[in-house]
Amino acid sequence: QVELVESGGRLVQPGDSLRLSCAASGRIYSSSVMGWFRQVPGQEREWVASIRWGVGNTYYADSVKGRFTISRSTASNTVDLQMNNLKPEDSAVYYCARNRHGLATRASEYDEWGQGTQVTVSS
Repeated sequence: QVELVESGGRLVQPGDSLRLSCAASGRIYSSSVMGWFRQVPGQEREWVASIRWGVGNTYYADSVKGRFTISRSTASNTVDLQMNNLKPEDSAVYYCARNRHGLATRASEYDEWGQGTQVTVSS
């Protein structure tokens, strides 16, 4: 069992950058995939990006490709999401999650979740 805690969300202006961090307690095996999702009230949780814990391969939703970067530190057990050129449509609660077995983009395939951190992009 891994506990995940997100941080870093806040109010920013369009075009700004923001870095979210997810701290994991417990051992994360190399076969795990860590993901970031986001959710707007009334909508389904949307996959944003994932990273393979062991080898570090990264994957992105088309809506954030070229603007967001996911990274992980195996030494500190953290997964970060660097978000650049933020747009109002990026406003959402951002969640960190772990999939124990492999790459997936559906929220239902992830096993553990953090509590979320709010990102609001507004002028």
